[in-house]
Amino acid sequence: MYAAIFKGSTKVVLLRAAVLIAAIALLDWRIVGEIPLGFLYLLPMLMVGSVLEPWQIGLAAALCTLLAELFDDLRWNLRSGISRDVLYFAAFYGAGLFVCEVTRSRRVEMRHLDEIEHQSEARREAEQQLRILIETSPAAIVTADSDGTVLMANEAAHRMLGAEPGNLTGKPLHRYFPSLRNASAPSVSAQFFRTVMQARGQREDGEAFLADISFSTYRTSAGLRLAAMVLDASEELRTHEVSGLHQLLTGSRIAIGALSHEIRNFCGAIAAVHQNLSRAEQLAGNRDFDALGKMIAGLERIANLNLRQSMTEAAEVDLAALLDELRIVIGPALEEENIAAQWVVEPGFPLVWADRPSLMQVFLNLTTNSIRALSKQQHRALSVTAKTEGTQALVEFTDTGGGVLHPEHLFHPFQDGADSSGLGLYLSRAFLRSFGAEIRYRPVPGGACFTVTLNLADAPMLDSP
Repeated sequence: MYAAIFKGSTKVVLLRAAVLIAAIALLDWRIVGEIPLGFLYLLPMLMVGSVLEPWQIGLAAALCTLLAELFDDLRWNLRSGISRDVLYFAAFYGAGLFVCEVTRSRRVEMRHLDEIEHQSEARREAEQQLRILIETSPAAIVTADSDGTVLMANEAAHRMLGAEPGNLTGKPLHRYFPSLRNASAPSVSAQFFRTVMQARGQREDGEAFLADISFSTYRTSAGLRLAAMVLDASEELRTHEVSGLHQLLTGSRIAIGALSHEIRNFCGAIAAVHQNLSRAEQLAGNRDFDALGKMIAGLERIANLNLRQSMTEAAEVDLAALLDELRIVIGPALEEENIAAQWVVEPGFPLVWADRPSLMQVFLNLTTNSIRALSKQQHRALSVTAKTEGTQALVEFTDTGGGVLHPEHLFHPFQDGADSSGLGLYLSRAFLRSFGAEIRYRPVPGGACFTVTLNLADAPMLDSP
């Protein structure tokens, strides 16, 4: 009941205190006797202490001291009056300050409590969002303790590992991912991991698969913990291997075709010499000479073997994205050789018609040749520019590598003086022509420029030369 008089706005509390001070003063004035009623001013001082600042409380204490001294029946003199007034003021002011500090502390505690509640609510909301994120994530997310026992696994983890919902909890993690066996072991508890690796995984039924694992270890009050995010890379592996096999077979067919062409040329020359020698009477009926003719005929049949080349699987290709991937692949080599690279791609570049793996192989071959040539130069610069001209897309690879000494021999197989087999540009042109593209060379001051011409996806294909 008494606490109700302290509640309300500042104006309401001050009004109550003023009324109470007036009532006490009136009561002290009307009652005659030796009983001082000044102590009653403590109650209004408690009230004003809850809403006023310390200096304002001092003014209220001085007013109550003045009223108490005016209306009591005690005689005032210099010795006893001043002492009494000091005690009055100290009592009133101390009571007001006490309530002021209590009120201030209460307000601080309330603000702190509100902040704690706000943080708790934000934490609950964050935990809820994190729980939703984990449960709806397409990647498998698993946490385990220091013994490797699964503490939590989301729905994607159960699907990936072929387990019934909720069955992974409590099972050993290394049963499914042997490479994580010792990641959170107590023996390595002093070392924390933040890494990514590719390792073998195993499903509930024993089926093996390739897994990309991003995991980290951290410490809690309950001990060391491990958190892992896993992606099934089996399909990516299959796609990569099939694409690699396709590139290998295509390149092998082209290389063997070029080799057969060279063999046919040699066989033609040897056959002409053999035919001329066969007119000589000295070699007539010579078994070794006849065997040599049969060997030439057999070699010609082998060289004329027609290796059927499969059709290239061309499709719409995002050239801008492909060049971004090329930049990522050759970036370390450019940095290692201190080559200044410039990449210019028109904004909103349209799709082109190509076989994506083959086109990437062509780009890699051209940039690798440029890097090899630039490593011997003082000024090292490579420029890759993609632009459109009509219904075609042009990709230019320009370097300051000194140029080509014998451009007439470019795109021919087994070139003399080539750094390797001399098949790189020959295969590149064959790859490009398989889906209607072309490659051309032109010299530039101090270097070379190779231009790859591609058809836009919404344009008709070029006729291969």
